[in-house]
Amino acid sequence: MTILRLILGDQLNSQHSWFKSVEPDVHYVMMEVRQETDYVMHHAQKVLGIFAAMRAFAEQLRQAGQNIHYLAMDDTANTHDIPTNLTQLAHKTGATTIEYQAPDEWRLDDQFSMWATDSGLTVSMVDTEHFLTERSAAAEMFKGRKRWLMEQFYRTLRQQHGVLMDGKDPAGGQWNFDAENRKAWKGQPPPPADPRPVHDHRELWQTITDAGVKTFGTPQADAFRWPVNRAEALAQLEHFMQHVLPNFGDYQDAMHTDEPFLFHSLLSFALNTKMLSPKEVIAAAERAWREGHAPLPAVEGFIRQILGWREYVRGVYWSQMPGYTASNALAHDTPLPDWFWDGQTRMQCLSQSIGQSLEHAYAHHIQRLMIIGNFALLAGVDPQAVHRWYLGVYIDAFEWVEAPNTLGMSQFADGGLLATKPYVSSAAYVGRMGNYCKGCHYNPKERLGEKACPFNALYWDFFDRHASHFQKNPRIGMAYRQLAKMNPTDRQAIREQAIVWRDNLNTL
Repeated sequence: MTILRLILGDQLNSQHSWFKSVEPDVHYVMMEVRQETDYVMHHAQKVLGIFAAMRAFAEQLRQAGQNIHYLAMDDTANTHDIPTNLTQLAHKTGATTIEYQAPDEWRLDDQFSMWATDSGLTVSMVDTEHFLTERSAAAEMFKGRKRWLMEQFYRTLRQQHGVLMDGKDPAGGQWNFDAENRKAWKGQPPPPADPRPVHDHRELWQTITDAGVKTFGTPQADAFRWPVNRAEALAQLEHFMQHVLPNFGDYQDAMHTDEPFLFHSLLSFALNTKMLSPKEVIAAAERAWREGHAPLPAVEGFIRQILGWREYVRGVYWSQMPGYTASNALAHDTPLPDWFWDGQTRMQCLSQSIGQSLEHAYAHHIQRLMIIGNFALLAGVDPQAVHRWYLGVYIDAFEWVEAPNTLGMSQFADGGLLATKPYVSSAAYVGRMGNYCKGCHYNPKERLGEKACPFNALYWDFFDRHASHFQKNPRIGMAYRQLAKMNPTDRQAIREQAIVWRDNLNTL
């Protein structure tokens, strides 16, 4: 009896139990489909990277003796719809049983479950064997509670998995070293050279463009820098642990015009396509500390992003879907500025962060949250437009991890389910954490006038406009105390300045 097993583009886990043996009656199915390239417009490197990694994975399985059905983008038999392709392959091969690994995005999970009911085939879903928690873990932990706290979730997982623990106590005597990880980078120490491989994917890129796939950003097809197989991902992981992690903690929030990556791991693409497992990444980081290669604050901060935040946002996503991606608690509706697509704005922090995103399909978490997301929230940009942009622009963006980070953490569109406060700031934070303000067209110390940094008036106006939402929030009481001290004339001037900025976003 022939069995078809579907492998999606973000399920490139060569360690999955499916591949422990070669079974003649099992045929693995992979496909490049417009269904997946077109649900939002993606960065060119995202489409190119996923397809290149899929092709490398398929070749690895072939060399291991597995049966592979690979539908390329230009295959005439490709309907560009996953269920339809599976149905046709089942008829072609005589398969009556189809298996698939649990999709991480709700739209695919829903599509596959509905198709399974109507397909007339025996269809079953298995675990991806990737995450440390079940989809329902966060919902079960916080059942009946109004406030969900990632820190509680993180500490529970630390205890359950024995990560950075000395017996029953956290290593170093505290759970969280975040306060020690907020230094600006002044040029030293120098970040190590980018260790990632260089690939020539011009032929694949031609196939993608010939198919009419609409993308944005720089493809860099002749010098593609992201890993496309597990061996490359493991080499990148080892380099990070040995040469980069020791400085990650100090400078994880830093920004600099000369260094787009600084001391960040760039492992998220390999993790989110499952070339790497979170367990092995966490274990490698803890080992680096135990062996004296990296300080505890750096290691704890890095592990918190994976064991804590990554697992937590996945739980939030599955607990709130469907519907979460339509969240708009603050009723923001300003269109996305045109310069989100080309980076051509006189605000240097945004020009740098968006320009880097368009060039590399990557920006680190502070650029995403406290520069791009911060501005979008202050300006009242439509959170669904922001969500679609983030989902498309970043090579590591899949909806399960991107939507909670964008709509919850960044845009406060979920009304505070994910974040206990809106993550906004004036120009002072931007100037403190990097050199973006130096040489900018706008003055970070001014609130009013044509040369005043837009962040300043927009910041105070944001809290003024949304007082009914936030003035009772104890985490941001200081902002309202300062607003109360302003005289009515100054508050009105700020309000009018903010209106000018919001009405003219495309010209900033």
